[in-house]
Amino acid sequence: MFRGISSPELVVRMAQAGLMGFLGTGGLSLSEVDAALRQLRARLGPQGRYGANLLHQLGDETQELALVDLYHDHGVRCVEASAYTQVTAALVLYRFRGARLEPGGRFVTPNRVIAKLSRPEVAAAFLQPAPEALVLRLLGQDALTPIEAEAARRLPVCQDLAIESDSAGHSDAGVALALLPVMTRLRDEAMARHRYPDRVRIGASGGLGTPEAVAAAFVLGADFVMTGSVNQCTPQAGTSAVVKDLLAALDVQDTGYAPAGDMFELGARVQVVRKGTLFAARGNQLYQLYRQHDSLEAIDQRTRNTIESAWFHRSFEDIWHDTCEYFTRRQQTSVLETAQRDPKQRMALVFRWYFARSIEAALAGEAAERVNFQVHCGPAMGAFNRLVRGTSLEPWHARHVDSIAELLMQGAACVLADHAGRS
Repeated sequence: MFRGISSPELVVRMAQAGLMGFLGTGGLSLSEVDAALRQLRARLGPQGRYGANLLHQLGDETQELALVDLYHDHGVRCVEASAYTQVTAALVLYRFRGARLEPGGRFVTPNRVIAKLSRPEVAAAFLQPAPEALVLRLLGQDALTPIEAEAARRLPVCQDLAIESDSAGHSDAGVALALLPVMTRLRDEAMARHRYPDRVRIGASGGLGTPEAVAAAFVLGADFVMTGSVNQCTPQAGTSAVVKDLLAALDVQDTGYAPAGDMFELGARVQVVRKGTLFAARGNQLYQLYRQHDSLEAIDQRTRNTIESAWFHRSFEDIWHDTCEYFTRRQQTSVLETAQRDPKQRMALVFRWYFARSIEAALAGEAAERVNFQVHCGPAMGAFNRLVRGTSLEPWHARHVDSIAELLMQGAACVLADHAGRS
């Protein structure tokens, strides 16, 4: 969970219970990620059981490569690669740096990639060896040694696939019943074609808020499960108490879809909390305005007044000024140059401010901005709330991440045993 919602505290608590947690690094600066990794290493040791998220940086390869270098420096041995549509140089570099050839002719790699995805064509790319063009490029830059490059030609880009269905955040609203069998067959075909020495495992994520859902994932062929939304409503999650109160009151129908701020122009969507906030409705209206108009000036004055006074509480001009300062600090002046030439792109950047601001307000628990909170969440949260109603886990203050995992996994075991006994 991005922006540190999957916090060091959450990851440590899971590791101490024998579980695998992933630090949520999306949206954090390199210095923030560095500090969090130092904390994890100090508390769990160099061999600690934890991983970190590796979020695809669309159009910003430099940032992605810098994050991979940081992971190598800190000895992070497992990443959850998410939001990828294709294999990138950073992924190949993370996966195969440090690969070695053992005396028996077997390649061994120290770093594990769990690819979190929902599309078969993306899964197929991750199940292949690294693209030769990327291997040659990294080899030519001396980023990979010849042995590491050969490993990249022999082994798949990922060791595990986590199939994402109807999840929080970026989502294709996939259905597990359709996706998991398809992905399992894709894996089997790739294993037969390439004769990989180790089996690529299939995991399930999204919609897992009850023991029955977890059991169903295993029946469908999953080797492991990954929970998300339910962990956001725990004492260890790095978000505000106001958000956790909101999450603990959700039912299964209380989420909806809105544009993704980081991929606003592409029309990508995220699943968010709908109850108690107007973010989804406002975000969708902003996207429709973007599609219908070529500039901020083309928006009618009445609509503009509503957005500036009731939604943003700031003028478009003020937001544009802050946007220019932001990209200048990040030394991304090319973004501003494009926007100066293209009024529609300038409009997109101003609207993107709202998406970033709505996340910040939720994380900080700004009660006055509750109506604009952007909280990524799937229906699993509502299902879990119903599961624990009337129990000791009904108040979120008691919902420690390891307790949630224990409840779901033990419950799933009972469900599977019960069905086995009746068959």
